[in-house]
Amino acid sequence: MPKDTMTRRALLRCAAWSSVAAMTSTTAFAGVDAPYPAQPVTWVIPFAPGGATGRLSLLICDRLTRRLGQPFVLDHRPGAGGATATKSVASAAPDGYTILATSTANVITASVDGSPNTDEDLTPVAGMARMPLLLLVSRQLPVKTLPEFLAYAKANPGKLSVGSAGPGTVQLLSAELFRTLGGLTWSTVHYRGSGPALTDLASGHIHAMFDNAASAVDLLRSGKVRALAVTTREHAAAFPDLPPVADVLPAFETSGFYGVAVPHGTPKAIVELLNREINAALADPDISRQFAEVGATPLIGDVGVYSATYRAEIMHWRKLVPQVSAKN
Repeated sequence: MPKDTMTRRALLRCAAWSSVAAMTSTTAFAGVDAPYPAQPVTWVIPFAPGGATGRLSLLICDRLTRRLGQPFVLDHRPGAGGATATKSVASAAPDGYTILATSTANVITASVDGSPNTDEDLTPVAGMARMPLLLLVSRQLPVKTLPEFLAYAKANPGKLSVGSAGPGTVQLLSAELFRTLGGLTWSTVHYRGSGPALTDLASGHIHAMFDNAASAVDLLRSGKVRALAVTTREHAAAFPDLPPVADVLPAFETSGFYGVAVPHGTPKAIVELLNREINAALADPDISRQFAEVGATPLIGDVGVYSATYRAEIMHWRKLVPQVSAKN
């Protein structure tokens, strides 16, 4: 194909797409001073690459980029179990150009001290997903079932090293709850997210960890780590052969909870636009299929519905965290 023909076609495609994007933004913002987004949007991930928060966000951001005509760029800011990124977004300009991908770590932190995850700091926008965690073990550990792991941990007090995605994360709280209910002793190794912890688990540097399937799916498929159980009370459709941890520890139940927030004071029109577009992305059959493959259930609802769900999640962990802390 002649070079000038390719150029003309490329320009026509760009012009057509720009027109669609402009109509989408302008129509959505009747009565607002300027179209949104008019420049790239930073989507902050509180953990290192390779975790569930980043994987879910990537799917959503790709859809938002195509729909709204501006790049939604993932920015990983790991540290302090997600607190570093959360504080940076809470203090950012409330203009819709800095967005936080929230995780269970945010609601756990809010359940303990209320900040910086409340309405005074962040405005909940939309849900992404809820999903079970998996109890994962190194292939080098001589256990293949949940009862075998519990028996091995009891028979080897203090000898197991268990990974954590960082302080205040659902991965750590799940491990602590398991340890508490099982009457176990082991050492905890903290990482700056699931990705680095999974790498060490696959190489045998740590023995076990709790993590979301969205983070671990590649290692599971390659056989580099072994999954023994799910953390929800019910069997997960994506992992029908894995028993719930509650089968051996009846009081055990946790799950991952992922959503989106913006700095408090962000215009309502922007919050509602983002909510609609994220919900549309979650309803996309291709995204729904990819969520289902890792056991993730999309959280679809308007701003009011999601805000209520977010607060209910805080109350759930407010009851659970003291149970774990009181027994340690």
